[in-house]
Amino acid sequence: MARVSRFLALMGVLGAASARVNVSSSSVKVSWIGDSPAQNLGTTFGLPWPQGKYQPNDVDFKLSDGQTPLESWVTGYWRDGSIKWSAHAIPKTDKVADEYTIEATPVLKGRSRGRRRTTKLSVKDGGKEVTVDTGKVTIVFPKDGRSIVRSIKTAGGKTVGKDGKLVLYSQNKIPGTAQDRAKTEVGQSNFESNIEGVTVSKTNSVRALVTVRGKHKRTGGSDHADWLPFVLRFYLYAGSDAIRLVHSITFDGKQDKDFISGLGIQFQVPLKGEQLYNRHVRLAGTDGGFLNEAVKGITGLRRDPGAAVRTAQVAGKALPAESTWDSRVTTRLQWIPVWNDYSLSQLSPDGFTLKKRTEAGRSWVNIPGGTRSGGLAYLGGATQGGLAIALRDFWKRYPTGLDIENAGSDEGQITLWLYSPDAAPLDLRGYHDGLGLDTYEKQLDALEITYEDYEKGFDTPYGIARTNEIFLYAFDSTPSSDTLAQLNGHAQQPPVLVAKPEYIKETKALGSYWALPDTSNAAKAKIESRLDFLVKHYQNEVEARRWYGFLDHGDIMHTYDSDRHQWRYDIGGYAWDNSELSPDLFLWQYFLRTGSADVYRFVEALTRHTGEVDSYHLGDWKGLGTRHGVKHWADSAKQARISQPQYRKYFFYLSGGDERTGELLEHTLDADKTYGILDPVRKVRTDGWKPSPGAPVTFGLGTDWAALAAGWLIEWERRGPRWEEAKKKLTGTATGIARLKNGFVTGSGSYIIENGTLQPPPTDPDNKGIVAISHLNAVFGMPEVISELLEYWGDAAPAGFRDAWLDYTYYYAGTADEQRARYGASFSGVSLKQAHSRLSAFYAAARGNATVAARAWADYYRGDGLKDTQQFTTEHVGGSAVVHPVDEAAWLSTNDFAQYGLASIQNLAYVGDSIA
Repeated sequence: MARVSRFLALMGVLGAASARVNVSSSSVKVSWIGDSPAQNLGTTFGLPWPQGKYQPNDVDFKLSDGQTPLESWVTGYWRDGSIKWSAHAIPKTDKVADEYTIEATPVLKGRSRGRRRTTKLSVKDGGKEVTVDTGKVTIVFPKDGRSIVRSIKTAGGKTVGKDGKLVLYSQNKIPGTAQDRAKTEVGQSNFESNIEGVTVSKTNSVRALVTVRGKHKRTGGSDHADWLPFVLRFYLYAGSDAIRLVHSITFDGKQDKDFISGLGIQFQVPLKGEQLYNRHVRLAGTDGGFLNEAVKGITGLRRDPGAAVRTAQVAGKALPAESTWDSRVTTRLQWIPVWNDYSLSQLSPDGFTLKKRTEAGRSWVNIPGGTRSGGLAYLGGATQGGLAIALRDFWKRYPTGLDIENAGSDEGQITLWLYSPDAAPLDLRGYHDGLGLDTYEKQLDALEITYEDYEKGFDTPYGIARTNEIFLYAFDSTPSSDTLAQLNGHAQQPPVLVAKPEYIKETKALGSYWALPDTSNAAKAKIESRLDFLVKHYQNEVEARRWYGFLDHGDIMHTYDSDRHQWRYDIGGYAWDNSELSPDLFLWQYFLRTGSADVYRFVEALTRHTGEVDSYHLGDWKGLGTRHGVKHWADSAKQARISQPQYRKYFFYLSGGDERTGELLEHTLDADKTYGILDPVRKVRTDGWKPSPGAPVTFGLGTDWAALAAGWLIEWERRGPRWEEAKKKLTGTATGIARLKNGFVTGSGSYIIENGTLQPPPTDPDNKGIVAISHLNAVFGMPEVISELLEYWGDAAPAGFRDAWLDYTYYYAGTADEQRARYGASFSGVSLKQAHSRLSAFYAAARGNATVAARAWADYYRGDGLKDTQQFTTEHVGGSAVVHPVDEAAWLSTNDFAQYGLASIQNLAYVGDSIA
């Protein structure tokens, strides 16, 4: 018990006020995840700090090299107002260090901050446009109209891009068969971006952020209102000619009438004055390879212009004077075709096609394609310069494409297709006709066979979103293909700086429920090995099962079908996982412990997907997510447990406050209002309560309250515009839970939105005490949220709240006699005991109770979940039984993957010294 008590003091799980750290000059190292990048084009990262160490106005941040400028701002605060998370931006640097040291120096009263190094970054926010000059590139953003970018100009004064805009094609029908095409009248519409607002970041010493908002406006075809709202965030760094663009759209159409048939971003590239044979097209192939062509080629001809001429064209250099060529070529240049248009289409994750033509109305000539394109296109000239555009995860987000048009004219055009018009239209309709499920009774019965909770009208994509990352690169002359390959590597895996796991753990800024990997004895080493196996297996499954696509990329499947050697992609609630039982949390905590680059990329994609596609960002259900299913939005269970802000929290802070993720967190602040419209347990409710706008609402104290509380806590930490409202609601509901006779065991409560208070539920208006638990309460982020919340509050936690949580963590796995003695009734429905063993571990650490620590490990090893006797291995399956050979782990589900992982990490953190 003494060891557990000492561990308690180390972890601070009781939430007692943290000891003050000596406020003196301090330094923290950050390093790149994975290998150091070949180049740094400018980056932003987050850094945590212990409670009480620095107040925002009393500290100055700088890089220890004394040379590199650093822009810093606060993204999170501790309760006492001290810095919890800071964000930092560094500009493009000629040399890339393996690590950087950030020095935090207190600013003494009466003494000004240290002199900051200046940069060439300039931002002018005018009445009609915003101009940003990085010293390498100048980009002009108009504040209204169709063009999201007016011009992109290099430091050499060359305009290499202009009139950038978003393009959208849609149609109102999809013919059912090929035969139907001739007799189906399809209305098609074309749209372009229409700007509604442009804003600029407040501080711009190293990094400038320009945010453009608007909708797509019809330019031709069938009549259609403005739709598909977009948010574009342009990130520009001092000294860099690279522009990072985060592109987000939200679907606000009708699923049976608005079919996206093309979605892209397009730029005009000035080419006037450039000889046709000095104009170059570059399209990324596989493994860093490129298609290298000129608009008018002079290689491979019957007559040879000369080796120097041919070599220059292939390299993208200006050709020698024509007088130096073989005259048999120069006198016949007019007979060489001009290739105006090029097109690359990635319509699957396993193959892309290439083609070119001389002009519209002429046939295409096929070019040998390949498997997975790198997703970068360049158009420009040897003397006029040019523009490259790249899409991160190009082939993973199929169907995508790259088009170059009019390359032989005065103004060429380059288009990046986020959704290729060469593909079938994006079909967001339901995958079945409802199957006659027109009553709750039928729907509940169907749940027993396909595990799908269907309800008419609920399988809607209205309000889901998608975000993509795009990179633009400006050049004074055509770059080498090696340079483009290097830049594309940067686009596909943007360099990430992060503090070491040991330091992050020490600050407690992302909780105290995880610890560093420990292989000090055989039992711990075995668990660590199994965690490694689980993560690697799921990473491999993404590739083996091709979990890719415009909307699908990032998600994983829920349950395996061992008979078909296939995940149950087509069976109701067994298909896409949609964060069920918190794989997001497991993977983020695994990353925090290990700092693994592969895991960071894996869980970053998961976080992007689940926060965008699996959640609603418009309409009555804004702030809610959709339960697991065949379509990401098909299930009728719209709940806060899926949009749980805790899943987004790690990425938000580690990334330096990713603004799109911050926006998603803001969306969840309205989730409490949805309970006045939609009852998440309407199909099984027995107390007669019905939601009514403006009246008190009833929600669960597990998955519902934990998700709301996470959002409120993050808003309070961020000191966002609604932080005082969030703090009030968080404190009011926690106080209400503490006042319930049976605390969290009560199961639900009546919530008053107007004042953010919580009263007893309709089933127990007099607070006499009822018992209503669910096995799901604590498997959607609740342990993490409450642990962080107790530390955040410290001694200011509402009276009785900590004890109410400790009671729940003890009695959930207690004996029936213990439960009856405490609550007057034993619990029913107790399951997921391996998952809940981490609750016992928390209690054991908090109370210094070795007996409960032993109980935690007993439930971990022998509870329902992955058994200790299970062999963590795969079996190779090939031949006619499968589409292609796979290494399957038929014994593994994503529920077990997530909860075994979380139980392992947290048990080791809380009671690792008590492992059996």
